[in-house]
Amino acid sequence: MLSSLEMCAGAGGQARGLELAGFGHSGVVEIDKDCCATLRLNRKDWTVHEEDLSLFDGRRYNGIDLLAGGLPCPPFSIAGKQLGENDERNLFPAAIRLVDETRPKAIMIENVRGFLSAVFEDYRGFIRSELKKLGYEAHWRLFNASDYGVPQLRPRVVIIALRDDIKDVFEWPAPSPVDAPTVGDTLIDLMAANKWKGAKAWAKRANDVAPTLVGGSKKHGGPDLGPTRAKAAWATLGVNGKSIAEEAPERDFVGMPRLTVRMAARIQGFDDAWLFHGRKTAAYRQIGNAFPPPVARAVAIKLKQAIETRTIYPVLSVAR
Repeated sequence: MLSSLEMCAGAGGQARGLELAGFGHSGVVEIDKDCCATLRLNRKDWTVHEEDLSLFDGRRYNGIDLLAGGLPCPPFSIAGKQLGENDERNLFPAAIRLVDETRPKAIMIENVRGFLSAVFEDYRGFIRSELKKLGYEAHWRLFNASDYGVPQLRPRVVIIALRDDIKDVFEWPAPSPVDAPTVGDTLIDLMAANKWKGAKAWAKRANDVAPTLVGGSKKHGGPDLGPTRAKAAWATLGVNGKSIAEEAPERDFVGMPRLTVRMAARIQGFDDAWLFHGRKTAAYRQIGNAFPPPVARAVAIKLKQAIETRTIYPVLSVAR
Protein backbone atom coordinates (compact mmCIF):
# COMPACT_ATOMS: atom_id res chain seq x y z
CA MET A 1 0.00 0.00 0.00
CA LEU A 2 1.29 3.46 -0.88
CA SER A 3 1.88 5.91 1.96
CA SER A 4 0.61 9.47 2.44
CA LEU A 5 0.83 12.41 4.79
CA GLU A 6 -2.33 14.52 4.93
CA MET A 7 -2.18 18.27 5.64
CA CYS A 8 -5.21 20.14 7.05
CA ALA A 9 -7.15 16.89 7.07
CA GLY A 10 -10.39 18.39 8.40
CA ALA A 11 -13.10 15.80 8.95
CA GLY A 12 -11.33 13.35 6.64
CA GLY A 13 -13.06 13.78 3.28
CA GLN A 14 -9.87 13.74 1.24
CA ALA A 15 -8.24 11.24 3.59
CA ARG A 16 -11.17 8.86 3.12
CA GLY A 17 -11.01 9.27 -0.65
CA LEU A 18 -7.28 8.51 -0.66
CA GLU A 19 -7.91 5.48 1.52
CA LEU A 20 -10.49 4.20 -0.97
CA ALA A 21 -7.92 4.68 -3.75
CA GLY A 22 -5.39 2.49 -1.94
CA PHE A 23 -3.28 4.92 0.07
CA GLY A 24 -2.38 4.23 3.70
CA HIS A 25 -2.09 7.30 5.93
CA SER A 26 1.21 7.46 7.77
CA GLY A 27 0.02 10.65 9.43
CA VAL A 28 -2.68 13.32 9.29
CA VAL A 29 -2.23 16.93 10.45
CA GLU A 30 -5.15 19.07 11.63
CA ILE A 31 -5.44 21.97 14.09
CA ASP A 32 -9.20 21.86 14.80
CA LYS A 33 -9.97 19.77 17.87
CA ASP A 34 -13.42 18.65 16.68
CA CYS A 35 -11.97 17.47 13.36
CA CYS A 36 -9.18 15.65 15.17
CA ALA A 37 -11.75 13.92 17.35
CA THR A 38 -13.65 12.89 14.20
CA LEU A 39 -10.49 11.46 12.62
CA ARG A 40 -9.67 9.47 15.77
CA LEU A 41 -13.29 8.31 16.05
CA ASN A 42 -13.21 6.79 12.57
CA ARG A 43 -9.62 5.53 12.36
CA LYS A 44 -8.07 4.69 15.71
CA ASP A 45 -4.91 3.47 14.00
CA TRP A 46 -4.15 6.78 12.25
CA THR A 47 -1.47 9.02 13.73
CA VAL A 48 -3.29 12.32 14.18
CA HIS A 49 -1.09 15.38 14.73
CA GLU A 50 -3.26 18.05 16.38
CA GLU A 51 -0.95 20.88 15.34
CA ASP A 52 -0.63 24.11 13.39
CA LEU A 53 0.69 23.16 9.96
CA SER A 54 3.01 26.19 10.00
CA LEU A 55 4.80 24.66 13.00
CA PHE A 56 4.65 21.01 11.94
CA ASP A 57 7.99 19.29 11.23
CA GLY A 58 7.56 16.81 8.38
CA ARG A 59 11.07 15.40 8.29
CA ARG A 60 10.00 12.21 10.05
CA TYR A 61 7.86 11.47 6.96
CA ASN A 62 10.67 11.87 4.44
CA GLY A 63 10.19 9.49 1.51
CA ILE A 64 6.39 9.11 1.62
CA ASP A 65 4.60 8.45 -1.65
CA LEU A 66 2.05 11.26 -1.46
CA LEU A 67 1.75 14.58 0.35
CA ALA A 68 -1.90 15.66 0.24
CA GLY A 69 -4.26 18.14 1.82
CA GLY A 70 -6.96 20.76 1.58
CA LEU A 71 -5.30 24.07 2.40
CA PRO A 72 -7.47 26.86 3.90
CA CYS A 73 -9.80 28.35 1.31
CA PRO A 74 -10.59 31.85 2.67
CA PRO A 75 -7.44 33.50 1.21
CA PHE A 76 -8.71 32.64 -2.30
CA SER A 77 -12.49 32.49 -1.87
CA ILE A 78 -14.62 34.87 -3.92
CA ALA A 79 -16.81 35.17 -0.82
CA GLY A 80 -13.91 36.77 1.06
CA LYS A 81 -11.42 39.57 0.51
CA GLN A 82 -9.16 37.39 -1.69
CA LEU A 83 -5.99 38.46 0.08
CA GLY A 84 -4.18 35.39 -1.22
CA GLU A 85 -0.52 35.33 -0.22
CA ASN A 86 -1.11 38.27 2.15
CA ASP A 87 -3.77 36.41 4.16
CA GLU A 88 -2.48 35.09 7.47
CA ARG A 89 -4.38 31.86 6.78
CA ASN A 90 -2.44 31.17 3.57
CA LEU A 91 -0.63 27.88 4.15
CA PHE A 92 0.95 27.38 0.74
CA PRO A 93 4.38 28.39 2.12
CA ALA A 94 4.05 25.75 4.84
CA ALA A 95 3.00 23.16 2.25
CA ILE A 96 6.00 23.95 0.03
CA ARG A 97 8.28 23.62 3.06
CA LEU A 98 6.76 20.21 3.78
CA VAL A 99 7.37 19.15 0.18
CA ASP A 100 11.04 19.90 0.77
CA GLU A 101 11.04 18.04 4.09
CA THR A 102 9.15 14.94 2.94
CA ARG A 103 10.22 14.68 -0.72
CA PRO A 104 7.13 12.71 -1.82
CA LYS A 105 6.69 11.17 -5.25
CA ALA A 106 3.51 13.22 -5.77
CA ILE A 107 1.52 16.08 -4.22
CA MET A 108 -2.25 16.67 -4.22
CA ILE A 109 -3.79 19.87 -2.86
CA GLU A 110 -7.46 20.92 -2.92
CA ASN A 111 -8.68 24.52 -2.88
CA VAL A 112 -11.59 26.72 -3.97
CA ARG A 113 -12.40 27.84 -7.50
CA GLY A 114 -11.17 31.34 -6.62
CA PHE A 115 -7.59 30.03 -6.70
CA LEU A 116 -7.87 30.22 -10.51
CA SER A 117 -8.90 33.89 -10.49
CA ALA A 118 -6.86 36.24 -12.68
CA VAL A 119 -5.81 38.18 -9.59
CA PHE A 120 -3.77 35.18 -8.43
CA GLU A 121 -1.97 34.51 -11.72
CA ASP A 122 1.37 35.69 -10.33
CA TYR A 123 0.95 33.65 -7.16
CA ARG A 124 0.14 30.52 -9.15
CA GLY A 125 3.33 31.15 -11.09
CA PHE A 126 5.23 31.51 -7.82
CA ILE A 127 3.89 28.17 -6.55
CA ARG A 128 4.75 26.44 -9.82
CA SER A 129 8.26 27.92 -9.74
CA GLU A 130 8.92 26.91 -6.14
CA LEU A 131 7.79 23.34 -6.80
CA LYS A 132 9.92 23.23 -9.96
CA LYS A 133 12.98 24.13 -7.89
CA LEU A 134 12.26 21.08 -5.74
CA GLY A 135 11.92 18.79 -8.77
CA TYR A 136 8.15 18.72 -9.29
CA GLU A 137 5.93 19.74 -12.18
CA ALA A 138 2.62 21.29 -11.08
CA HIS A 139 -0.77 21.28 -12.81
CA TRP A 140 -4.28 22.25 -11.69
CA ARG A 141 -7.79 21.62 -12.85
CA LEU A 142 -11.31 22.64 -11.84
CA PHE A 143 -13.59 19.76 -10.85
CA ASN A 144 -17.34 19.67 -10.26
CA ALA A 145 -18.17 17.03 -7.67
CA SER A 146 -21.35 16.11 -9.57
CA ASP A 147 -19.18 14.81 -12.43
CA TYR A 148 -17.88 12.09 -10.10
CA GLY A 149 -21.07 10.70 -8.61
CA VAL A 150 -21.59 13.26 -5.83
CA PRO A 151 -25.16 14.69 -5.62
CA GLN A 152 -23.82 18.24 -5.33
CA LEU A 153 -22.24 20.72 -7.74
CA ARG A 154 -19.30 21.82 -5.53
CA PRO A 155 -16.64 23.22 -7.90
CA ARG A 156 -13.15 22.74 -6.47
CA VAL A 157 -9.62 23.12 -7.79
CA VAL A 158 -7.24 20.19 -7.49
CA ILE A 159 -3.53 20.98 -7.71
CA ILE A 160 -1.20 18.08 -8.42
CA ALA A 161 2.58 18.13 -8.61
CA LEU A 162 4.59 15.17 -9.82
CA ARG A 163 8.22 14.32 -9.34
CA ASP A 164 10.12 14.76 -12.58
CA ASP A 165 10.51 11.00 -13.07
CA ILE A 166 6.75 10.32 -13.05
CA LYS A 167 5.31 13.53 -14.51
CA ASP A 168 4.79 11.96 -17.95
CA VAL A 169 2.70 8.99 -16.78
CA PHE A 170 -0.11 10.87 -14.99
CA GLU A 171 -3.47 11.63 -16.58
CA TRP A 172 -6.48 13.36 -15.05
CA PRO A 173 -9.56 11.23 -14.29
CA ALA A 174 -12.41 11.38 -16.77
CA PRO A 175 -15.88 12.47 -15.55
CA SER A 176 -18.42 9.75 -14.88
CA PRO A 177 -20.37 8.73 -17.99
CA VAL A 178 -23.62 8.75 -16.01
CA ASP A 179 -25.38 11.58 -14.20
CA ALA A 180 -24.92 12.02 -10.48
CA PRO A 181 -27.85 10.89 -8.33
CA THR A 182 -30.40 13.53 -7.43
CA VAL A 183 -30.94 14.83 -3.92
CA GLY A 184 -34.24 12.95 -3.80
CA ASP A 185 -32.70 9.63 -4.83
CA THR A 186 -29.83 10.13 -2.40
CA LEU A 187 -31.91 10.98 0.66
CA ILE A 188 -35.32 9.35 0.29
CA ASP A 189 -34.56 6.50 2.69
CA LEU A 190 -33.28 8.92 5.33
CA MET A 191 -36.24 11.28 4.83
CA ALA A 192 -38.62 8.33 5.23
CA ALA A 193 -36.87 6.94 8.33
CA ASN A 194 -39.74 8.05 10.62
CA LYS A 195 -42.44 6.93 8.14
CA TRP A 196 -43.01 10.42 6.72
CA LYS A 197 -45.97 10.13 4.37
CA GLY A 198 -44.67 12.90 2.10
CA ALA A 199 -41.27 11.35 1.44
CA LYS A 200 -41.99 10.03 -2.07
CA ALA A 201 -43.57 13.27 -3.24
CA TRP A 202 -40.66 15.21 -1.78
CA ALA A 203 -38.09 13.00 -3.53
CA LYS A 204 -39.84 13.54 -6.84
CA ARG A 205 -39.53 17.30 -6.36
CA ALA A 206 -35.87 17.10 -5.29
CA ASN A 207 -34.90 15.96 -8.79
CA ASP A 208 -31.54 17.68 -9.23
CA VAL A 209 -28.10 17.78 -7.62
CA ALA A 210 -27.66 20.04 -4.61
CA PRO A 211 -26.05 23.45 -4.52
CA THR A 212 -22.68 23.61 -2.80
CA LEU A 213 -22.83 22.98 0.94
CA VAL A 214 -21.35 25.85 2.97
CA GLY A 215 -19.76 24.95 6.27
CA GLY A 216 -18.67 28.38 7.45
CA SER A 217 -16.16 28.88 10.26
CA LYS A 218 -16.28 29.19 14.02
CA LYS A 219 -16.45 32.98 13.61
CA HIS A 220 -18.93 33.06 10.72
CA GLY A 221 -21.75 30.78 9.68
CA GLY A 222 -24.05 28.61 11.73
CA PRO A 223 -26.03 25.38 11.44
CA ASP A 224 -27.72 26.36 8.17
CA LEU A 225 -27.14 25.67 4.49
CA GLY A 226 -25.43 28.92 3.63
CA PRO A 227 -26.25 32.47 2.52
CA THR A 228 -29.56 33.66 1.09
CA ARG A 229 -28.84 32.51 -2.47
CA ALA A 230 -27.93 29.00 -1.29
CA LYS A 231 -31.07 28.76 0.84
CA ALA A 232 -33.16 29.80 -2.17
CA ALA A 233 -31.54 27.08 -4.30
CA TRP A 234 -32.28 24.49 -1.62
CA ALA A 235 -35.91 25.68 -1.48
CA THR A 236 -36.35 24.79 -5.17
CA LEU A 237 -35.49 21.22 -4.12
CA GLY A 238 -38.05 21.30 -1.33
CA VAL A 239 -35.49 21.69 1.47
CA ASN A 240 -35.65 24.27 4.26
CA GLY A 241 -32.07 25.52 4.50
CA LYS A 242 -32.51 27.80 7.51
CA SER A 243 -31.26 25.23 10.01
CA ILE A 244 -30.19 21.62 10.48
CA ALA A 245 -32.65 19.08 11.90
CA GLU A 246 -32.00 16.63 14.72
CA GLU A 247 -34.19 13.95 13.16
CA ALA A 248 -35.99 13.09 9.93
CA PRO A 249 -39.57 14.38 9.47
CA GLU A 250 -42.29 12.70 11.52
CA ARG A 251 -45.08 10.70 9.87
CA ASP A 252 -47.54 13.60 9.50
CA PHE A 253 -45.02 16.38 8.85
CA VAL A 254 -46.23 19.12 6.47
CA GLY A 255 -43.93 21.61 4.77
CA MET A 256 -40.33 21.63 3.62
CA PRO A 257 -38.05 19.27 5.58
CA ARG A 258 -34.61 20.21 6.86
CA LEU A 259 -31.47 18.15 6.38
CA THR A 260 -29.97 16.20 9.26
CA VAL A 261 -26.21 15.90 9.78
CA ARG A 262 -26.26 12.44 8.20
CA MET A 263 -28.18 13.71 5.18
CA ALA A 264 -25.64 16.50 4.69
CA ALA A 265 -22.83 13.94 4.91
CA ARG A 266 -24.45 11.91 2.11
CA ILE A 267 -24.76 15.04 -0.02
CA GLN A 268 -21.03 15.56 0.51
CA GLY A 269 -20.24 12.01 -0.62
CA PHE A 270 -19.42 10.43 2.74
CA ASP A 271 -20.46 6.84 3.31
CA ASP A 272 -22.85 6.28 6.21
CA ALA A 273 -20.20 4.53 8.33
CA TRP A 274 -18.18 7.77 8.62
CA LEU A 275 -19.00 9.43 11.95
CA PHE A 276 -18.68 13.06 13.03
CA HIS A 277 -17.73 14.22 16.51
CA GLY A 278 -19.66 16.95 18.27
CA ARG A 279 -23.12 18.48 18.32
CA LYS A 280 -24.92 19.26 15.09
CA THR A 281 -23.40 22.73 14.55
CA ALA A 282 -19.83 21.44 14.90
CA ALA A 283 -20.59 18.29 12.93
CA TYR A 284 -22.26 20.14 10.07
CA ARG A 285 -19.40 22.66 9.89
CA GLN A 286 -16.96 19.75 9.43
CA ILE A 287 -19.12 18.24 6.68
CA GLY A 288 -19.72 21.52 4.87
CA ASN A 289 -15.98 22.26 4.70
CA ALA A 290 -14.97 18.79 3.53
CA PHE A 291 -13.63 17.63 0.17
CA PRO A 292 -16.02 14.97 -1.25
CA PRO A 293 -14.37 11.55 -0.88
CA PRO A 294 -15.43 10.32 -4.38
CA VAL A 295 -13.63 13.23 -6.07
CA ALA A 296 -10.51 12.70 -3.98
CA ARG A 297 -10.66 8.99 -4.80
CA ALA A 298 -10.90 9.61 -8.56
CA VAL A 299 -7.80 11.82 -8.64
CA ALA A 300 -5.88 9.62 -6.19
CA ILE A 301 -6.45 6.49 -8.29
CA LYS A 302 -4.69 8.23 -11.20
CA LEU A 303 -1.86 9.38 -8.94
CA LYS A 304 -1.47 5.85 -7.60
CA GLN A 305 -1.30 4.46 -11.12
CA ALA A 306 1.37 6.99 -12.07
CA ILE A 307 3.46 6.27 -8.98
CA GLU A 308 3.20 2.48 -9.42
CA THR A 309 3.90 2.65 -13.15
CA ARG A 310 7.13 4.54 -12.51
CA THR A 311 8.01 2.24 -9.60
CA ILE A 312 7.68 -1.06 -11.50
CA TYR A 313 8.73 0.03 -14.97
CA PRO A 314 12.51 -0.29 -14.40
CA VAL A 315 11.97 -3.81 -12.99
CA LEU A 316 10.01 -4.85 -16.07
CA SER A 317 12.72 -3.44 -18.29
CA VAL A 318 15.38 -5.53 -16.56
CA ALA A 319 13.22 -8.65 -16.83
CA ARG A 320 13.13 -8.29 -20.59
